[in-house]
Amino acid sequence: MFIKVENLRKDFKLGKNSISILKGINLDIEQGEMVALLGPSGSGKSTFLNVLGGLVPPTSGEVLIRDFHISEMTENELCLFRRDHLGFIFQSYNLISTMTAIENVALTLTFAGVPKAIRRERASEALSIVGLLDRMDHKPSELSGGEQQRVSIARALVNHPEIILADEPTGNLDSKNSTDIMEMITRLNRENNQTFVIVTHDPEAAKYCTKVIHMRDGIIESWEDQQ
Repeated sequence: MFIKVENLRKDFKLGKNSISILKGINLDIEQGEMVALLGPSGSGKSTFLNVLGGLVPPTSGEVLIRDFHISEMTENELCLFRRDHLGFIFQSYNLISTMTAIENVALTLTFAGVPKAIRRERASEALSIVGLLDRMDHKPSELSGGEQQRVSIARALVNHPEIILADEPTGNLDSKNSTDIMEMITRLNRENNQTFVIVTHDPEAAKYCTKVIHMRDGIIESWEDQQ
């Protein structure tokens, strides 16, 4: 199994009280699957994605990706794991406003210690994949919302990760741009055999995925294959 989650729980402290967000998640994901986490606000979708990506530690339970025990790693080990294996796409794009598109995409490679000439070449390749090579020298304020999300996808792709975690990737987009982004993600999934785990409120976005996980109140309520 490529990704295995066993009895995953996550509690948050609020003053003297403890709030249980994830209440025992069990889930298997095969390599190359495109999985949607669908559910209302407060169902635990984004928390689960953050635990899966090693951004938030679980309270208990196990997250296993290949032979990596995420819940047992140190912070330094997690940083290296995220750098080498994961890509992240966010609803708010998270682009640096003072940097151009190509500089934003290349930033991940900078942290990885990739030489400057190679950084630019690989960032250009990633922008080409998302159809934005002609906008590489534009800053985020000079790009539409759909274009900014394409830059954020290019940034997620630039390190050739095995897994891409996307938190509401179409949440700030109109229906036309949402369709374009989901079609692009589907193409990348099929061409590169990359595993996508996508948090969404949108049933239309979930239709593009091979598996849909329905979450509610911190548990998996049901799931369905759409292959």
